[in-house]
Amino acid sequence: MAMQKPATRPVNPRFSSGPCAKPPTWTLDALQDAALGRSHRAAVGKTKLKDAIETTRAVLGVPADYKIGIVPASDTGAYEMAMWTLLGERPVQMVAWESFGAGWVTDAVKQLKIEHNVHTAEYGEIVDMAALNYDQDVCFTWNGTTSGVRMPNGDAIPANRAGLTLCDATSAAFAMDLPWDKLDVTTFSWQKVLGGEAAHGILILSPRAVARLESYTPAWPLPKIFRLTKGGKLIDGIFEGATINTPSMLCVEDYLFALDWAKSVGGLSGLMKRANANAQAIWDFCDQHDWIDNLAVDPATRSNTSVCLKFTDDRITDGAAFAKAVAKRLEVEGIALDIGAYRDAPAGLRIWCGGTVETADIQAMLPWLEWAFATEIEAHSQAA
Repeated sequence: MAMQKPATRPVNPRFSSGPCAKPPTWTLDALQDAALGRSHRAAVGKTKLKDAIETTRAVLGVPADYKIGIVPASDTGAYEMAMWTLLGERPVQMVAWESFGAGWVTDAVKQLKIEHNVHTAEYGEIVDMAALNYDQDVCFTWNGTTSGVRMPNGDAIPANRAGLTLCDATSAAFAMDLPWDKLDVTTFSWQKVLGGEAAHGILILSPRAVARLESYTPAWPLPKIFRLTKGGKLIDGIFEGATINTPSMLCVEDYLFALDWAKSVGGLSGLMKRANANAQAIWDFCDQHDWIDNLAVDPATRSNTSVCLKFTDDRITDGAAFAKAVAKRLEVEGIALDIGAYRDAPAGLRIWCGGTVETADIQAMLPWLEWAFATEIEAHSQAA
């Protein structure tokens, strides 16, 4: 007998892993004060950009002597900028356990052609970070957005390292406790955990990273969009709101709203609490059902933002087709949008649980996930 559809529906079915759900109090009216039609170099524009930088610092607890800049091309642009301007002074340890980390490996090995060591792990697992040589530079993601596997903490990174640590934290910032003393370069996009509009990246540099920039010139030419120094000195204006290229002041206004909302829910600790509650609801659901499980092998490394799931029922003969069918059924019903696994990841689902998602919506969606699974299994069995 077919399972009956649940009665309760999520208020907001948006569980995409990027762009992510807007803060629950967001409306278009929130953007009315945007500095539209004004130069970003006018006083109003510079003030808003500076506010975005300093409120980011306050919410995330970034040390006062770290530089924060708004740069082009989302997290990708920020991380590429860091790699192309900082790497090459010494060998680099490239670390990857999912697709985005693998992309950074490609850049270092095939594009920059730096002396390197590559450390990889399969989807669902993580590299042994304690085994790395931190006298070399180290590039890694804090949270594997496409694998649902995150760093449990920064304990493996030594305080007395000689190399720099370059951390892609795009689905970790504003949801996880980042140890700033262990991170020399940190990048993210505000379109992830705070649900901002895309195309802008954040680049955070420690004093050690600044010292490298001012003492080392890469062997390769740098396009204008990557240049962070002039005459051997850091271009301080980039980290005070004078961006390299023209930012969208509409997107900046949207980010300022999201930051204010973040403060209203308790800042970083409040955002972490919300994300943890969302992820825990899914983990509890997996514990109660034997046909679905976390892709992350070790519970200590489970992401609390990009929760990746796999179907484990022996009756499923084509995992990719089955997972797509379940995701499609939930989308058609208007219950969960954009929850299919990333294209390079193992077959399954990926449900965003960052702080802008309401736990009540996760809880309302999960019975529908059970219904979609039961419906597809019945159809699958009849076709077999």
